Amino acid sequence: MIQKADRLNDVKEYYFSQKLREVAALRNEGKPIINIAIGSPDLAPSSAVIAAIQNAVTLPDAHQYQSYQGIPELRSGIANFYKDNYNVFLNPATEILPLMGSKEGIMHISMAFLNKGDKVLIPNPGYPTYASVTNLVEAEPVLYNLNEATNWLPNFDEIEQQDLSNVKIMWINYPHMPTGAVASKEDFKQLIAFAKKHHILIVNDNPYSFILNENPLSILEIEGAKEVAIELNSLSKTFNMAGWRVGMVVGDPEIIKTILQVKSNMDSGMFFGIQKGAVEAFKLSNDWFKAQNEIYKRRRALVWQIFDALDCTYNKNIGGLFVWAKLPKGIQSEEVTDDLLYNKNVFITPGTIFGSNGEGYLRASLCVSEEVLAEVLNRIITVKI
Repeated sequence: MIQKADRLNDVKEYYFSQKLREVAALRNEGKPIINIAIGSPDLAPSSAVIAAIQNAVTLPDAHQYQSYQGIPELRSGIANFYKDNYNVFLNPATEILPLMGSKEGIMHISMAFLNKGDKVLIPNPGYPTYASVTNLVEAEPVLYNLNEATNWLPNFDEIEQQDLSNVKIMWINYPHMPTGAVASKEDFKQLIAFAKKHHILIVNDNPYSFILNENPLSILEIEGAKEVAIELNSLSKTFNMAGWRVGMVVGDPEIIKTILQVKSNMDSGMFFGIQKGAVEAFKLSNDWFKAQNEIYKRRRALVWQIFDALDCTYNKNIGGLFVWAKLPKGIQSEEVTDDLLYNKNVFITPGTIFGSNGEGYLRASLCVSEEVLAEVLNRIITVKI
């Protein structure tokens, strides 16, 4: 048998990749599993977006290779979106790079800037892919703690007690996944000052800023941010286009150019029709966000009831596509999620998959209809854990 690469020794298969196989097997056995674990929007994209891709596929050049940097119309659409919604001005030709989802960008950025042995600051709890990709490129993850006491924001005094001399990148993600914590402009100012002090590249992963969040922010709004920060964004959550795989990285031209050196050797451009659909998405008015959020508010109220039934506590003043709930003291996350899966046929996410600071927490997605959430509640209260 061919030996696998050493770089995989510290990397596990993504939790949801493995767990969804188990859920599928249970369903094949006749178990009526309800999935409220994953943030894959079930709502449809705008009809204008659908029409755009349908019209695009009939055009003469639609099925050829596309530009590695995306069509100019898409980059201009991203620039206008940032100007109108964040008051951030970007040069479409040099400061924007469309991606096949922001997850792709995590790998490209890491490959562009990390050498073997470089260190990377990664939030605990946080998106598991940050650590996985860091390990894949043979850099060293350095976890920084987030906790309820600091509203899931970095504690710079604690971070600076570590040796930061070899840290190249710091991953942040606000509104935060999984907790929903929202950063303010002042928080972003502190992050930029920290990055300048220690010569670290900040990467803000920002796909949730328009979901249940009254004050969408970009870290690039902060004066001088482009010197030390770039931002990932995505159409997956905001525009219900997760399966389309459309994202972007924005920032300083030299940084974008460096990332393009990696990307241009990894793919041959994004399908033209998908890009045309994305262009239409960026034209949608604030009415789109309002309508989506009204649906999510109703769903969130039901998720709160589900967590009440589990004797959990939670912060109602959070953003994003999930509810993060704290279990009663002494109860472990996976103890509850296993019981829900095997005895109630409900799949929910244990906080532990996001890091050790997620122990004692659960995360539920809002990407499920009110009818299905009501059924989850019924299953839980019928025979309470």
